[in-house]
Amino acid sequence: MPPIAQALIQQGVSLRGDERAQSIHSMAPATAADWATEYCDLILSIKIVEGLAAAIAHIQTYGSRHTEAIVTENATAAENFLNTVDAAGVYWNCSTRFADGFRYGFGAEVGISTQKMPPRGPVGLEGLVTYKYRLVGQGQTVALYAGANARPFRHQDLPL
Repeated sequence: MPPIAQALIQQGVSLRGDERAQSIHSMAPATAADWATEYCDLILSIKIVEGLAAAIAHIQTYGSRHTEAIVTENATAAENFLNTVDAAGVYWNCSTRFADGFRYGFGAEVGISTQKMPPRGPVGLEGLVTYKYRLVGQGQTVALYAGANARPFRHQDLPL
């Protein structure tokens, strides 16, 4: 963890950690609220757990149900993660930035749902189908979109 933590800090990421994470690398203490917060900022909360079951339990409690990832060389652990975690996208050894309707071939992404059954009103068969995306990689990252209308990813703070 120290080399990764240092690289993140050098890029302006603020780290918050539980007691075990703080004992490995200097960082601010995490609070209970940190586990349930989606910062939309350069903030990372680190919790060290005892094994895969505890990690999955933490994700099931605090995860977004949108996209979750595992980084491991253990194929059995990865399959357990992919099959057990309740999220629309579960990824093994690849970037969660692949979670994008356009990348999946849906055209322009017009909404995001973490519900299993979001349709209301009269619904045909297509509206009753839900998907779970399983991506398996070897450390791949997301490239910029290609083509005539390609645009880079940009983080931009919005006024509140």
